[in-house]
Order: sequence, then structure tokens, then C-alpha cells
Amino acid sequence: MEFEEFDKESLDGTPERAEDKTENFKAESITTESYIAPEPTQPAKKKKSGKGKRIVSLILIVVLSAGAGFGGGLAAMYYAQDIIPGFAVRSDITIKPESNINTAEAIAEKVIPSVVGISTSTEVTYQSWFGEQKGVASGVGTGIIVDEKGYILTNSHVVSDGTAEKIVVQLTDGREVTGTVLWNDKNIDLAIVKIEANNLTAAELGDSEDVRIGSYALAIGNPLGLAFDRSLTQGVISGLNRTITVSDGQNQITMDGLLQTDASINSGNSGGPLLNSKGQVIGINSAKAQSGEGLGFAIPINTAKPIVDEIKSKGEFKRAYIGIKGGSVSEYLAAYPDANLGSEKGVYIAQIYTDSPAAKAGLKEGDIIIGVNDDKVDTMTQLISTLFQYRPGDSVSLKVVRDLRTITVNVTLTEMEESR
Repeated sequence: MEFEEFDKESLDGTPERAEDKTENFKAESITTESYIAPEPTQPAKKKKSGKGKRIVSLILIVVLSAGAGFGGGLAAMYYAQDIIPGFAVRSDITIKPESNINTAEAIAEKVIPSVVGISTSTEVTYQSWFGEQKGVASGVGTGIIVDEKGYILTNSHVVSDGTAEKIVVQLTDGREVTGTVLWNDKNIDLAIVKIEANNLTAAELGDSEDVRIGSYALAIGNPLGLAFDRSLTQGVISGLNRTITVSDGQNQITMDGLLQTDASINSGNSGGPLLNSKGQVIGINSAKAQSGEGLGFAIPINTAKPIVDEIKSKGEFKRAYIGIKGGSVSEYLAAYPDANLGSEKGVYIAQIYTDSPAAKAGLKEGDIIIGVNDDKVDTMTQLISTLFQYRPGDSVSLKVVRDLRTITVNVTLTEMEESR
């Protein structure tokens, strides 16, 4: 496989990625249910997903609205106190469950007024027996109000990566208002939607850096559509800094640094909040494992905070631009395992754009970025997320591996051009 097949993820546009052989989780396709108009008798052909013994499918969890069936059942809870042979019994630990017995109830009362339903209509093109047809796909997801002025944080894929023609936001009091996408980025699967409404309640944002494995976690969203709106599930944080690969059937996107939770997440929970025991938002639910139970993934809220803050203060977000095209070192080494780059992690620079900040700073093709200021950089997605913390005009110090030596390169960031 040529390197050009996977090094197209950049700071400057939509990624196009071939199979990432280094990831533990793969998505063969996004599994959704949909209604495509105006073809009543011949539904769009479904693409067959690939099969592999070691592939664990991941789906972006947005539910499309047509005729989603729901089969349910009762699950019995079983608790056993058998002592495992060989393990000593600890008698010096006292558990007092009554101290947290009302945690979920308190969080629900605090946060549910800030949780919204998001319904979208997007024009799509599909193949039928009569050739290429155009229709409308309807989708349902979740969002969380982050400012009383009407700013809502959700997933980029919930709003069809900014291409949704109609967005309707359902508030907890039953009101339905039109929403507008102010900003979205499919690389990190986040979007900001704006509505014009009064008497809104904003959620409190927490600190995802404080999250630990085993921490209490609670999710609120619209699983399987608005018929089950604002459903609450709870569990724990079961993993940190997870890397997954998701696909829309055409392009693959690798997402890094995710929170993993066993709080039940289903189609329609996309864009909804993952909360800590204080009712603070610590993540935005984005994906789940299709072939496993209790494997949900959320984008850490600290990734979204600088974006939310700038949009709240200025009404827009100007993305800082460095001017490179490249890919994660792990992907390069997957294609060229015998290569000696001087680092097994970081971002391999495949191209420097003319007159870009990178070019002016003296970065070269083949350089490997392993750090930005005090932040370590292991992957391209991590570099993108890190640069969201900076604004055009800021100067950053890049730690770079060149010719097997580590050097420092100072770069002054500029505003990203719309054409990029």
C-alpha cells in the first residue's frame, strides 16, 4: 500500500484514510436505519460490510428516523458473593452505598433541562432500480445546551457534518425551534448549533483531565429516537485515551483520546452528555462498539472547551492553521515497517504548503512532530485537537524529530483559509 493512501488526514481538510492497521477497533460501516424519499417501492441498496475475525465494528451513534423497530425484554440482576479461591477477604473496607443512592436522581434533575433532541433532514443521492435518485434522509440525535444564549454542543455527524438542510431542536419543555450550524469539524466529530430561544438552562462543564478509570459516569440522550427522549443510563469510566476508527462507508476517521464507558449508549445518544457524579459534562457521547456490550466512547469535554468559549464570546471560531499535510507515524510504520524515523509516535509531515506558517518556520517534509509546547503529540488527531487550544497569531514551540535528532521549531500560527 502506498503511503499516499493514508496520509491525507491533515490540518487543512477532510481526511481520507485507508484502513488503519494499528487500531484495536475498526468500523466496517456506519449501521443506521433510514427513510429515503421519494422512492416508495425500491429502497436504496444496502452496502455489504466486510467481515474479519479480528475486526470489532464501531458505529457513530446517530439514529435515522424512519420506522426504527424496538425489541425489548427484561434483564434480571444477579449478585453473587462467592469468594474466589486464593483471594484473601478484606474486612477493613467499609462500603456505604447510601451516600450515593440519590446521585442519578440529583443529576437528572440538574441536567435534563439542558439536554435537547436534534432532528435533521439531509438531501442524499442513492442508487435504485431506476438509476441514481435523490431523496431526503431524516436523522435524530442529542445535544447539550452550553450557554443560555442558545449555543448547543453536539456531534458533527448528528448534523450531517454541516450539510443538514433543516435542523429542528426539541427543548425539554416541548418547544421546537430551528437550529443553525455555526461550526463543525468531522475530524473530532464536534459541532456547535445555535438556536434563538429564551428561558434556556445551560449545563455545567467539568474537567475531563480529572476523570479516572472507575469514576462514576452517567449518560443522557435520546436512544432509538425521541420516543425515548432524555433517557438516563449509568455506569463507570471503563477506559481512558482510547483510539477507535469509524467509517461512513466511504471515509475512515481515527479518533484519539476518547473516554470509554459501560453506561448504556444506543443509536440516538450521539451528541448527548457523559456526566460525572457532580452532574458536570465530562464528555460528548459519540460512538459505540457494534459487536460488543458496554463499550461506548465519548469525546473529552476539554477538547471542546476552547471552541465553546470562543464561540460564546465571539460568535465564531477561527481555527489556527499550521500548513502541513501528514499522518500518524504509526500509520507510516504500518506501511513501511522497516523505516527508521527516530520515533514510533508523532506526526509524519508528508507535505509543507507554500507560504504557510510551517514553511516560514523551516519545517521540512519528513520531519516528525512529537510535541506542541508542553503537550505530547502521538497522532495526527491529537495534533489537531491540541491546536484547537490556540488562536491565529499565537506562537507555538514544536518538538520535532529530524534526521533522528530532536530539535525545536517555533511557529507562528495563522488563520485557516476557507479554501483549505
